[in-house]
Amino acid sequence: MIKSNILALDASTEALSIVLHFQGQTFHHFEECPQQHSQKILPLVDELLTKANCKLKDLDVIGFGQGPGSFTGVRISVAIAQGLAYSTNLPLVGVSTLAIMAQQAFEQNGSLSVYPSIDARMGEIYFAHYQVQNNLMLLVNQECVIKPDLLNNDYIATTEPSVAVGTGFKTYPDALNDFENVTINTDITLPDARYMLAHVEAAFLAGDVVKASDAQPKYVRDTVTWKKLPGRE
Repeated sequence: MIKSNILALDASTEALSIVLHFQGQTFHHFEECPQQHSQKILPLVDELLTKANCKLKDLDVIGFGQGPGSFTGVRISVAIAQGLAYSTNLPLVGVSTLAIMAQQAFEQNGSLSVYPSIDARMGEIYFAHYQVQNNLMLLVNQECVIKPDLLNNDYIATTEPSVAVGTGFKTYPDALNDFENVTINTDITLPDARYMLAHVEAAFLAGDVVKASDAQPKYVRDTVTWKKLPGRE
């Protein structure tokens, strides 16, 4: 159960989503509105704060989707979070858009192993592998951008039952034809800020936060190799 007072937002894809968890209640907005994020996001933040009878200064932390996704959308997420944090001196937590979708698969369906993806255009997808630990989806391999027909056993384990989510596999479902253990969940295609709350609170309680001036996007396109993270199997 989330106990912190959190505002979280994501504009990294064609979806715009905002969640406010305040005094045990959750207020949420999600819509697909390509190229309208910058006009809509602040009025929607104000709308949720008004519904909750909450002021920014009443919050503990602000979370933002830090990408990967569209370059413009990622920058909007970071810039809006920075602006809100500057005005209140609140700490920030960035959450991967891939982690958000993996967390949704776990919280909605109990999926323990998830391959989230986002269509990166130009015939590529943003891709990663997440596994659950203590009710939180944690990264197994570095997030990367890859042509979907290059996915092989170096990227996808063939033994454990897993779920694939996101627009990457909606666009390229045949990329998983060789992996009978992986099922595509077509209900989860875009990141939803509601599923940032667990990550934001965990980071906040651990002190893993940044100040506004240090908030950074995660574009991933610079990632050209696939490496196991330390301590992950």
